[in-house]
Amino acid sequence: MSVYRPAGSKIYWMDFHFHGQRIRESTGMPSITRAKDVQNKRKRDLQDGSAGIRKRESPKLFSIASADWIDAKKPKWSAGMATIAAGAMKHLMPTFGRKLVVDIEAPAIGRYQKARLAEGASGRTVNIELGCVRAVLKRAGLWARIQPDVEMLRERSDVGRALTAEEEKVLLGECGNSRSRILRPFVTLAIETAARYGTIRRLQWKNVDFENRCLTFGRDKTRAGSNRAIPLMPRALETLKFWAQSFPDREPEHYVFPAERIGGLGKDEIFGFAEANVYETDPTRAVGSIKKSWEAARLRTKRHCARCEPGRLEESKPNGYVCNACGGKVDVLPPGLTGVRFHDLRHTSVSRMISNRVPLPIVAKLVGWSAGTLAKMAARYGHFSVEEMRSALEPIGRAAEEIGPEYPQNPPKSGGPNEGAIQ
Repeated sequence: MSVYRPAGSKIYWMDFHFHGQRIRESTGMPSITRAKDVQNKRKRDLQDGSAGIRKRESPKLFSIASADWIDAKKPKWSAGMATIAAGAMKHLMPTFGRKLVVDIEAPAIGRYQKARLAEGASGRTVNIELGCVRAVLKRAGLWARIQPDVEMLRERSDVGRALTAEEEKVLLGECGNSRSRILRPFVTLAIETAARYGTIRRLQWKNVDFENRCLTFGRDKTRAGSNRAIPLMPRALETLKFWAQSFPDREPEHYVFPAERIGGLGKDEIFGFAEANVYETDPTRAVGSIKKSWEAARLRTKRHCARCEPGRLEESKPNGYVCNACGGKVDVLPPGLTGVRFHDLRHTSVSRMISNRVPLPIVAKLVGWSAGTLAKMAARYGHFSVEEMRSALEPIGRAAEEIGPEYPQNPPKSGGPNEGAIQ
């Protein structure tokens, strides 16, 4: 039996043997002639496949090829990576969306780079977007053809900063004044563990080991950072113990920083509510975002008095701003820490480890760097003051003192017709 129509059906089926396997499938055709054509095509496809002949796909539009790439990769991506890819595609589609992938050439990519830079995008952002183009073209087997003519943009390596101890104290103080009870323990844990924002947000109680004073982070941005164990220093340990008291009925699967809503008295976005009221806490869901509370805390650091620790600058129209503790006056509020990013907390932790001469392999293990990026990341995250670099040169200076000053024995004579000429 080759092509047949089951009783009561209008559609023909095909039934044949190939390499000892019975192939029995619907042709989807009500015509026996068309059904035979479908069967013959099916047999040819099977023969080509067994002979190692790869079926050539028809060219696709970049919009379709990119959607196929995202569908294939999304199950393996974190939520953050999916968001980054979606953001990149929004910028890529106006330029490449209606192009066939076979028609994308290096000059078009170069023009895209120039246009995005003119719009104010950073080199890092443009490289992320072109990384998506590269992945789509690789999947189609077309990237190698144009790769030699495509140059990625230079990225800044000086982005980020490390907080001083004084700045950290001010920032944590204002986080403690936040209407969000989550903010201060969240920020403290970020400084103490050098973990990324998303990694802390998804932390569950089953990953916190109070007995052995450590915690295990789950899925991270990189493979090297996933499932890594971090020892808890005293401040981090006590912070988590205190925080755990707010959740006496916590379960291992509950999130350390749960989703919850906050209400209170007043509407001051700078100084927060006089009294905060937490409600609708759901420990089965992670907190969505701390962005609003974080930005408000940074803005409040502008009010910190540089002359005294407890003082805060209050506006006094005749006199500018006056400290409510020491009475100091300033005309303009200081910049505070409004430019500090949350990721700078990670920079702070790593910089302190490196400046205290912690071996780089240990730093990489703690923060989740891969071996291939160790040197690059250490250079990016190592923020040193002039005094720290001066202390690094002290051994050279001490050796020079032991040798004694050296001066030329016969200094050049001045004067003469060739004075000032380069010999």
